[in-house]
Amino acid sequence: MLNNKKSTSHLYNRTASEWIRTQPISLSDFTARPFILELCEPVHELRVLDLGCGEGYCSRELSRRGAVQVHGIDISQGMIEAARLQELEEALEITYEIGCATNLKQFGNGEIDLIVAVFLFNYLTIDQTQECMKEVVRVLRPGGRFVFSIPHPSFPYMREAAYPFYFQVEERGYFSKRDQLFPGRIWKRDGSWLNVQLIHKTLEDYFNALKIAGFNTMPTLQELHVTSEHIALDESFFSPLLDLPLHLAIRVSK
Repeated sequence: MLNNKKSTSHLYNRTASEWIRTQPISLSDFTARPFILELCEPVHELRVLDLGCGEGYCSRELSRRGAVQVHGIDISQGMIEAARLQELEEALEITYEIGCATNLKQFGNGEIDLIVAVFLFNYLTIDQTQECMKEVVRVLRPGGRFVFSIPHPSFPYMREAAYPFYFQVEERGYFSKRDQLFPGRIWKRDGSWLNVQLIHKTLEDYFNALKIAGFNTMPTLQELHVTSEHIALDESFFSPLLDLPLHLAIRVSK
């Protein structure tokens, strides 16, 4: 049985300090997070829950954009400690706690306006993804929004394991390798990299999870990729990924 919770917490307890930043530096800080945050708008006066918050990068940005309350949850003690240290340096009144995204018992029904999960589901199995989305539906208020991002399910099978971003799949297996864990790396512009993981799921798996959870409105979906603006900023860093589908950003309302 895949012990992904232990694997994830171990990875991020060990590497939490490497994720701390006050400005964009990793690939997905440019190719994903700005677009995800725009999908969250408007956030002014909203109660926000950031699932898999890591060291708080997106939590802080959502607070700066006017959220009245931001609460971050992450399974990694190291990441939560790093987030709390950032809160001490810049007090935004964000609360952080160690917790599991598949069990949100600390929240009542319908008390959250916006739930965000930035690259959380690539660490969850299909069953865990379904459990998490059920909890999301429960704690969202009617009309509340759920915004999440995932690595594009096709991406690992479209290029070799190489700079500046990859998941190391051993062979073809888009359907047969579902729920298997693959290691990966994503680079920073300073030449260092971050170790990441992927529990592979198909696009159908994600949309089935939304349906099982009870979402019944049409999602907004964006396929995120390297843009001409990225190339103009740093051609050598971004160009190896030009014209490839890197991430998916999805917004759905309750």
